[in-house]
Amino acid sequence: MGNFALLILRTTLGLLMAGHGSQKLFGWFNGPGMEGTGGFMESLGLKPGSRWAALAAGSEFGGGVLTLLGLLNPLGPLGVVGSMAMAARKVHWKTPVFATEGGPELPLINIAIASVLMMSGDGKYSMDHALGIRLPRWIAPIGFMIALLMVANTVTEEEDQQEESGGEPGEPESL
Repeated sequence: MGNFALLILRTTLGLLMAGHGSQKLFGWFNGPGMEGTGGFMESLGLKPGSRWAALAAGSEFGGGVLTLLGLLNPLGPLGVVGSMAMAARKVHWKTPVFATEGGPELPLINIAIASVLMMSGDGKYSMDHALGIRLPRWIAPIGFMIALLMVANTVTEEEDQQEESGGEPGEPESL
């Protein structure tokens, strides 16, 4: 029963994250594509926007596909954690928690599910199981810490830049 539960989690998170990333990467599902995503990243103070767009799109789409397939765990869920941690912090953090208020509810749920998949593994119904692949267990906690440190570093750099320019921390620079 546990393997089937993991399959449900992987399929749901993987499909939704791959779809979310494809909006950024290819403009599918009424998404902004790379150009629009790059502009959005710039508006958040993430410069150059094109690089941050590629990182976000790749993490979401690639992480979603790897998670869906149950391939190379924990790399797929780590991609999801990284992109969702950045989204929660840069886009949703200053609002009430629930999605109806623009809050970080959904990114936090995605992070929780991805974390469960990193810790538990893909289960029996996965490409890793079928191909006999097992990446070292230390990748998950090290990757998780790197993702969170990158988010923290980005936020710290933004606050430093805001202080130097006389703006309020957490507010994008005016163009």
